[in-house]
Amino acid sequence: MSAGDRVTVSVLLAVPQAVAFDVFTREIDLWWCEGPKFRFGRRPGALTFEPSLGGRLFESFDSESGTHVREVGRVIVWEPPSRLVLTWRNVNFADDESTEVEVLFAPSESGTLVSVQHRGWGAIRADHPARHGLQGADFSRMMGLWWGDLMTAMRVHIAQKKGDGG
Repeated sequence: MSAGDRVTVSVLLAVPQAVAFDVFTREIDLWWCEGPKFRFGRRPGALTFEPSLGGRLFESFDSESGTHVREVGRVIVWEPPSRLVLTWRNVNFADDESTEVEVLFAPSESGTLVSVQHRGWGAIRADHPARHGLQGADFSRMMGLWWGDLMTAMRVHIAQKKGDGG
């Protein structure tokens, strides 16, 4: 993989490693940003992480015809409280297209450093809609900002739970 094949974003959370892991997985719907930029269904839904090897990351949403599920990824490494890896499929990916997201939870003196690496973009064609017409550093910057917004939302969620507002 080349450097442009992946994006890495980190955030320092003022909670222990096990709490950070739990918030990332079990509370994902509470902190993951809403709206079409971040959610996967065409209507508001609930984002759920099945906390185990082989578990799914999916969004479920209701419609007139019933509940629909959009699977985003599958857990391929489950090592609480330090690491998880999942396959990742954007809503517009073909059946044979996927990327990979690795999340590391490293203890630090002031809490936990959470690092997200989204990789495998080199296998996604240059004209794919997921790239929004961007290549190289421009695409990496866009993806870095997207993950950065999500990690900031998780940090704010944790701060609000602790009562210190962010």
